[in-house]
Amino acid sequence: MKILLTGILMMTVLVNASGQDRKRARDYGIRIGVLQPGTNNAITDVAGLRVGHTTLVQKDNVRTGVTAILPHNENLFQNKIPAAVYVGNGFGKLAGSTQVQELGNLESPIILTNTLGVGTAMNAVVGYTLQQSGNEAVQSVNALVGETNDGYLNDIRGRHVKEEHVLQAINQAAGGPVAEGNVGAGTGTVCFGYKGGIGTASRKLPASLGGYTVGVLVQSNFGGVLQIDGIPVGEELGKFSYSKQILESADGSCMIVVATDAPVDARNLERIAKRAMLGLAKTGGIASNGSGDYVIAFSTNEGLRIPYQSEEKTQTFTLLRNDEMSPLFMATIEATEEAIINSLLRAETMKGQNNNTVETLPIESVIKLLKKHNAIKR
Repeated sequence: MKILLTGILMMTVLVNASGQDRKRARDYGIRIGVLQPGTNNAITDVAGLRVGHTTLVQKDNVRTGVTAILPHNENLFQNKIPAAVYVGNGFGKLAGSTQVQELGNLESPIILTNTLGVGTAMNAVVGYTLQQSGNEAVQSVNALVGETNDGYLNDIRGRHVKEEHVLQAINQAAGGPVAEGNVGAGTGTVCFGYKGGIGTASRKLPASLGGYTVGVLVQSNFGGVLQIDGIPVGEELGKFSYSKQILESADGSCMIVVATDAPVDARNLERIAKRAMLGLAKTGGIASNGSGDYVIAFSTNEGLRIPYQSEEKTQTFTLLRNDEMSPLFMATIEATEEAIINSLLRAETMKGQNNNTVETLPIESVIKLLKKHNAIKR
C-alpha cells in the first residue's frame, strides 16, 4: 500500500510540473524590473541550491503539499550557512525562526507546507538530519518550517501531509527549472482572489556590481489589490480584497525565501529580507492583520560556511561592505515581485473541498490590460 501511495504521489508531481500550458511572465513579454534574470530565472540559479515538491491532490478534498529548499549539497548541519528571518506580519507559524535570528545561521533544509502540517514537517526534518552520516552524536536540530493556510481548497483539518511526503520532497530536490503554480506547498493556495501557488525568479548582477546571483521562491496565499509591473490589474478587473467580487478580507500569508551567493552575513541578510517585502508590496499585497508574511534569507557563499565543530576559537570572513549592498536590495525586490507574478500566471483553476473553486488569473484579459498600458515588451 505504501509503495502504491508513493507511486501515485510521484505521478501527481510529474503531471503538475510538466502539464502546464500557462506561461511565465517573461514568456508573455512582461519584463519586471531592469536587472537581468539568471539562466533559469529561478532560485536554483544560485549554484548548488535544490528545490523539491510533493504535491497531494487526492479525491475531491485534498489539495496540499510540501516544498523543500536545500541550500547546498553538503551536510547542512555540519556546514551551516549564514541566514536571517524578517517578519513582515507575524500571523503565522515559522518554526525554528528564533534560533536563526539568535545565531544567524541555518542548519536544516527549509520546508514549506500548510499551517497544520508544520509539526509533522519538523519531525521529518529532525529525522532526516539525525540519520545523516556524521550526525550520529547530534542531540539538537533546528528545523526551519514555514506555512500558509490552504483551508479553503484543502481539508486542512485532515492533516494529510505525512513525514514521508516531506522526505520525498527533500529526496527529490534538484537544480534547474522549478515547477510553479499548483505544486508542492502552493497546491491549495489563493492569491488576490485568484489561484496562487509556488513562484520563483532570479537576478544576476553584472560583473561591475559583483556578478552575484539572487534567487527568490514564494508560496503565495495573500490578498490586496493586484498590480503587475505597476499596472493596476486588480482594480481594472474589478476584483480585489473588499471589492464586490471578493467580499472576504485580504487575510492569508506569503512565505518568501531569498538565496544569494554574495558574501553577506546574517545582519545584511536581514536587510536583504526586509527588501523582499517591498517586492510583495509592488504586487499589491498589504500584509493584512491575519496574514503571515515571512522572509527567510541566506547566503550559500562557500567562504561563509560555519562548521558545527571546530578547534578554532575564532573565524574570519570576507564580507561585502554596506556600501555594496544596494544592488542586492534591488535584485531582491525585482525577483520577489516577479516570483509572485509567476506564481499567479502558472497556477491553474482548482476545485477542492466543499466544491470550493478558485479561478486562475484570466491571462487574456490581463495581457489586454498590459498592452493598453504599454507594459508588454517583446
